Amino acid sequence: MDIGLVGLGKMGGNMRTRMRNGGVTVVGYDHNPDISDVGSLSELVEQLPSPKVVWVMVPAGDITRSTVEELIELLGEGDVIVDGGNSRWTDDEKHSVLAAEKGIGYVDCGVSGGVWGLDNGYALMAGGTAEDIAKVQPAFDALKPEGESGFVHAGRVGAGHFSKMVHNGIEYAMMQAYAEGFELLEKVDIVDNVTDVFDSWREGTVVRSWLLDLLVNALQDDPGLSKVRGYAEDSGEGRWTVEAAIDNAVPMHTIAASLFARFTSRQEESPAMQAVAAMRQQFGGHAVRAAEEQGIDAAAADPSDPV
Repeated sequence: MDIGLVGLGKMGGNMRTRMRNGGVTVVGYDHNPDISDVGSLSELVEQLPSPKVVWVMVPAGDITRSTVEELIELLGEGDVIVDGGNSRWTDDEKHSVLAAEKGIGYVDCGVSGGVWGLDNGYALMAGGTAEDIAKVQPAFDALKPEGESGFVHAGRVGAGHFSKMVHNGIEYAMMQAYAEGFELLEKVDIVDNVTDVFDSWREGTVVRSWLLDLLVNALQDDPGLSKVRGYAEDSGEGRWTVEAAIDNAVPMHTIAASLFARFTSRQEESPAMQAVAAMRQQFGGHAVRAAEEQGIDAAAADPSDPV
């Protein structure tokens, strides 16, 4: 198979290598000329035999939209565009309509595997018609992990990214559960070695997972995680998952809570906890004592005072 790959960053570059190792001929394009095989999208398209398949692996949002729109102008009937980024599934539906006006197929593919995918393979969740999926299948086969699992034709256009969105929502919740357990274990005096406790869970327990393996790796490198600031971004898919749950009246207590925990991590001083502190001050003077312990004059009219 021949395929064009747009975007050769951490994920895209490794995917190019894995596909080539799997016998796929890949023409890669990136704005960085040092890693790009061609100088432009038009040159990439020219080098591909028909039906042309171009896989887009760039950041979700405006960059993906502009890339897809440019490819629609360059490609023709029978060709296929694959969006393998973290696009919102509703964007897939819009792009597929635009592509269909020129007879171009459209496949959305949620990709999971991160920087480990080059060696371990990538979990792939694809949406599109069976005909379009078939045109991309050799690339899917080269990218997926060994074994029966790791690839799914999830449904029509949008189903791939919707599935990946839910996958990431579940990931948020799992990470939050491990994180809260870590904090409690660190807090108490009775547990001597938190890293070894987590490591012991990696075999035989119902909570073992790859995420647990990664947490143990981090704890072994930095016991207590003193070198890491407690700040966590969200890629957007956690928000979209909660929004989809609201739209479909699906209760999603745990995933929603894990998303809001990410927001809490970005506050040096949580306004909600300031309100709690203020209430405690009103009935017991607790906030005043806490302020004094931190070397803050609780009576000062300084608006920067956290209390």
